[in-house]
Amino acid sequence: MGWNSWNKFGCGIDDAMIREMAGTLVSSGMKAVGYEFINIDDCWQSGRDKNGMIQPDAKRFPGMKALADYVHGKGLKLGIYSSPGPKTCAGFEGSYGHEEQDARTYADWGIDLLKYDWCSAGKLYKPEQMHSVYQKMGAALQAAGRPIFYSICQYGLAEVWKWGAQAGGNLWRTTTDIGDNWNRMEEIGFDRQLHLAPYAGPGHWNDPDMLEVGNGGMSVEEYRTHMSLWSLLAAPLLAGNDLRNMSRDVKSILMNPEVIAIDQDPLGNEATRAWKRGAAEVWSRPLQDGSVALGVFNRGDTAHEIQFNWADAGLHRTPARIRDLWLRKDIVPVSSFSGEVPGHGVVLLRTW
Repeated sequence: MGWNSWNKFGCGIDDAMIREMAGTLVSSGMKAVGYEFINIDDCWQSGRDKNGMIQPDAKRFPGMKALADYVHGKGLKLGIYSSPGPKTCAGFEGSYGHEEQDARTYADWGIDLLKYDWCSAGKLYKPEQMHSVYQKMGAALQAAGRPIFYSICQYGLAEVWKWGAQAGGNLWRTTTDIGDNWNRMEEIGFDRQLHLAPYAGPGHWNDPDMLEVGNGGMSVEEYRTHMSLWSLLAAPLLAGNDLRNMSRDVKSILMNPEVIAIDQDPLGNEATRAWKRGAAEVWSRPLQDGSVALGVFNRGDTAHEIQFNWADAGLHRTPARIRDLWLRKDIVPVSSFSGEVPGHGVVLLRTW
């Protein structure tokens, strides 16, 4: 859980902004509900010195170690970005030929996460070499002398979910980039995750990309669906908005502790689709305490009455307790579910 600079700001980042985001993550209450990473994405690099050491853009990032110290002083962790190719997606310096050196540099700076993006590596390597390419940096990070969380970003190519953990990855992207619109979020969150649950578990996660909540391209209802689905999928929750300017609705979505508890459940099971009828879908996720989280989704454009039996959702009996996690209240247990769900909306339940 944390925040990443790319979705909102792209290359428009600097030391002052990252410090502001770290401070806001704390002052907004986001840290208190579990957000801890502040991740610098592409565009921070300037090149290498005569010894081959990677250098930040001194005008925008005058001292990475000082920045890491500041972030750590807030009780947070700092992430950074590179590529196994010679250039990053935005054309900045990658780690090709400098994997071990860069890993040691990141450790010396106090970096806590590396997002490693395929980009120009595709011009040098064949798809069947991805495993070994990512494993090289994975081994370098493990030997660097500091725990560094490893985020593999190669867009779900070469069935990465089958080998990402063996390459040292803690998470791996399962798709190309998300967009701040319903159609793209829907495709990534529902259709592209259908058969990936067996590959996720504690310490190694499928990653459907960062959150777009608060960036303005979707409605409040659609953002609530976005957050619900990512939480059911046990996906990383990396906010990608401007934390300094959040509406009450955005805060209520990103900071709902009961929804976050579903995402962060220690059992680590990823939800699967249990039932589908037309635009209506139910996704089910078993939780450590024996309860089950159910997402009742309406992928249609207009409100729809959804009805199903609990057995259809994979439950073996009528729940003794049902809690609506967005309304944050218990509802009276009944023998089946029946309710109107808004277009592009969700009812997120926890059942015991």
